[in-house]
Amino acid sequence: MGTTAERQWVLKPAADPEKTARLGAELGIDSVLAELLVQRGVETFEQARSFFRPRLEDLHDPFLMKDMDKAVERVHKAVLGGEHILVYGDYDVDGTTAVAQVYSFLKQFTHKVDFYIPDRYDEGYGLSYKALDWASDNGVNLVITLDCGIKAIDKVEYARGKDIDVIICDHHLPENELPAAVAVLDPKREDCNYPFDDLCGCGVGFKLVQGYVQKFGLDPALLEPLLDLQVVSIASDLVSMTGENRILAHFGLKRLNEHPRCGLLAMINLSKLEPGHVTIDDIVFKIGPRINAAGRMESGRLAVELLTATDDKTANRIGEEINDSNNERKSIDREITQQALDMVAKGTALESENVTIVYNPTWNKGVVGIVASRLVEACYKPTVVLTKSNGFITGSARSVHGFDLYASIESCADLLENFGGHVYAAGLTMKEENLEEFCRRMNKYVKVNITREELTPVVEMDAKLNFAQITPKFTRILKQFQPFGPGNNNPVFMTEDVYDAGNGRKVGAGGVHLKLDLMQESLPYRQIAAIGFNMSQYYDHIKAGNPIDICYSIVENFYRGSSTVQLRLKDIRERDDLI
Repeated sequence: MGTTAERQWVLKPAADPEKTARLGAELGIDSVLAELLVQRGVETFEQARSFFRPRLEDLHDPFLMKDMDKAVERVHKAVLGGEHILVYGDYDVDGTTAVAQVYSFLKQFTHKVDFYIPDRYDEGYGLSYKALDWASDNGVNLVITLDCGIKAIDKVEYARGKDIDVIICDHHLPENELPAAVAVLDPKREDCNYPFDDLCGCGVGFKLVQGYVQKFGLDPALLEPLLDLQVVSIASDLVSMTGENRILAHFGLKRLNEHPRCGLLAMINLSKLEPGHVTIDDIVFKIGPRINAAGRMESGRLAVELLTATDDKTANRIGEEINDSNNERKSIDREITQQALDMVAKGTALESENVTIVYNPTWNKGVVGIVASRLVEACYKPTVVLTKSNGFITGSARSVHGFDLYASIESCADLLENFGGHVYAAGLTMKEENLEEFCRRMNKYVKVNITREELTPVVEMDAKLNFAQITPKFTRILKQFQPFGPGNNNPVFMTEDVYDAGNGRKVGAGGVHLKLDLMQESLPYRQIAAIGFNMSQYYDHIKAGNPIDICYSIVENFYRGSSTVQLRLKDIRERDDLI
């Protein structure tokens, strides 16, 4: 689905030529690769070594995190005293991987441990009163929250009234007041001096487990089986792929490819991926959405059962169930996306001038976030997709690059029952009588605060490249830039004046994708395979032998045991000059 606005191609400013030349000479690499490194803050041989060769020893001391000593001592007291521990987390990938990680770790030391995932429809996001009532009824003494809890001031107070201690492990931005928990682990706390504040929820849980291992002299090898969960969470939660996240993702990817847990191996097979060759992209587009589908369509509890399964038979059975949920989710999200696009086209959306706001009380609450993302792609405006649940209007919002959507929703706080999120994605709930005023205010806020640049989709390119530069050595070194993600994205290159060798064709359901074999006139014997998703509109121009400019990432394509280099097209620009 292409955007209605034409994308603007922007080439990143060139890195310092002196630094680039020096680093290129020191490492013996192509100047383009040296420039990519300098753009990423890698300027010396030493920095390059730690970038290309991450080490687990370089993870920070967990006790640099505020309250870690209290958290570890309280967990140990519970384990030694045979107290009943409840591991609690949200129904998305970050929450379910975090719960699976801490639960499976603690299970080695105590049998008195359970996990709890709230119901998306009945309980909603975060720590719930229903869960605390369940905990009280079942004799729980300690609740560990993961990927949530930083704003649960009233809930923690409620727990204390039931003689339940709470340890919070979260990575969201706290408010001025913190919950009165036994320990609050959150690197974004203002009074926390932890050196890296962009951990995901699963990452904060990992630091708790690492602290436990360190404090009580346990074998560090106990942490290794948790690394595959780390990479799934880091990739799916789109936290920055720098610092500790890069180290954890690097070793997590290794673990995922060499010794994946049963549940993740089931997901790899059901996603039709090649075991041993799973990439960050595979997690983001194939594995993560399947795990998420459990919480969207059925229950996030299924995802934890999958991720903690200890035999292939159980894992495959749960995996099949989750895969079916994902297929159902895809069908529902396609249907709702089309309905929402029709509303915009027919002028029946609540707002479509400066912000897109659509509402249908029957839409499935579990997919409105996905639909909002698709509408941003199609209309390229900040977008809110709303439905009805438990008597309230509820929904998800997504933004365009550069625009602070959270601030726009915060400006309507007096109309909302609750809201949460960050700059580019948020969730909200309101009473029906506030809907009209919410739409009016959102439209006005966006009109006043958004810039023309923010309404123009941009393809940011790292460097210009000629096909002659795409050598086996170039692609081998580029591969070592992985794992890719925010802060270390797969570089986007631009090559001008290329042609299809004559085999170009439309592929995929309905022929919406393009498969090409591209060449440059200066290198007529060198053809490079390319795939352009949702780009079939360029087919006639290309098939007629006309030249194009392309921007793309270089990926490794595995098929039936063999590996080839493929260009994944980000955009195509038709050239006016004919052959």
